[in-house]
Amino acid sequence: MKKIAILGSTGSIGKSTINILKKDKKNFDIVLLTTNNNYKEILKQIRDFKVRNIIINNSKNYLILKKKLKNKKINVFNNFDFFNKKFNSKIDLTISAISGLDGLKPTLDIIKFSKKIAIANKESIICAWNLIQKKIKKYKSEFIPIDSEHFSIRELLSDKKNNIEEVIITASGGPFLNLPLKNFKKIIPKNAVKHPNWKMGSKISVDSATLMNKVFEVIEAQRIFNIDINKFKIYIHPKSYVHAVIKFNNGLTKILVHDTNMTIPIFNIIYSNLEKTIVTKKIDFKTLNNLNFQIPNKTKFPSLNLLNKFTSKISLYETVLVTANDELVNLFLLGQIRFTEIAQMLKKILELKEFTKFKQIMPKNYEQIHKLNRYVRLKTFSLSVLSRKW
Repeated sequence: MKKIAILGSTGSIGKSTINILKKDKKNFDIVLLTTNNNYKEILKQIRDFKVRNIIINNSKNYLILKKKLKNKKINVFNNFDFFNKKFNSKIDLTISAISGLDGLKPTLDIIKFSKKIAIANKESIICAWNLIQKKIKKYKSEFIPIDSEHFSIRELLSDKKNNIEEVIITASGGPFLNLPLKNFKKIIPKNAVKHPNWKMGSKISVDSATLMNKVFEVIEAQRIFNIDINKFKIYIHPKSYVHAVIKFNNGLTKILVHDTNMTIPIFNIIYSNLEKTIVTKKIDFKTLNNLNFQIPNKTKFPSLNLLNKFTSKISLYETVLVTANDELVNLFLLGQIRFTEIAQMLKKILELKEFTKFKQIMPKNYEQIHKLNRYVRLKTFSLSVLSRKW
């Protein structure tokens, strides 16, 4: 049986993974599930798969879950530190799907147990790719990206990454692609989280609405594939059918398409090199005949301009970007700032001298990133809310 661990099993990627494994239980042994908060959902997963190791971070819900699993032969941990001391097996495949920088330490901790690790957490890759790489090399793990764009680039590349002319990452344009710019100040959270094509959490849905997710995806792709950041282009493709396009120096262009369903990359990661089939829709020729690629409007989506501030060099400046954006999105969802202020404030914060200095500093360890994350979050809140003139 293949041993599987799922970090963030109650989120959208985690649930998609669980649904795939449910159809083939006899071939998989889930040895670890983690959640931040959702003890009710993880309790169902524990019963479905007879899981023996659980991590739940929320202290209150940890106690509730521990009580519910009393007298069961199940290890319930409140954090990774306790799990690390008890666990000593090798895991065939780990799915790392905890959102935000909260996923970084668990990802770094689980690598030593993982023969293969598939990461959906873009923030961890953006802020700490050098630390992840170091661990992967040390423990001889194999890395696979889960994000549809990066999974697609990997599938298209083979061994030709030195012969690339350009890489196109597609963006749906989000819910406000056709909304007149004059109406952007009226955008409210409940509309911003309604993605036209994908079912996602609130935070990433807002990132899709601002197109900030595409800035993240370009930086993430540069780190993973070590391709010059200037070779990446972002194009609007409202149908989200094409996930990546690569033009090679030999004149060939490769394109990868699949339905807007994260089950497809996850299924291919789980069953890599195995002859397994997945039931999907027929080729959508109607969409193929009308791909409708568009150059993004950077006046409507100014977040895209922030990409110019980043290079192919890994630095702590990426932690400033990720943290400030995360805090601003949270403030928008709470109704404390306007939608248009997300990009405005982010630009202002990134241009502060106290933060631009981090362009020259490479992250050395998790603690350094964690400390900067806390400071940037406080600074962002202070500049965006406390100093606001009401």
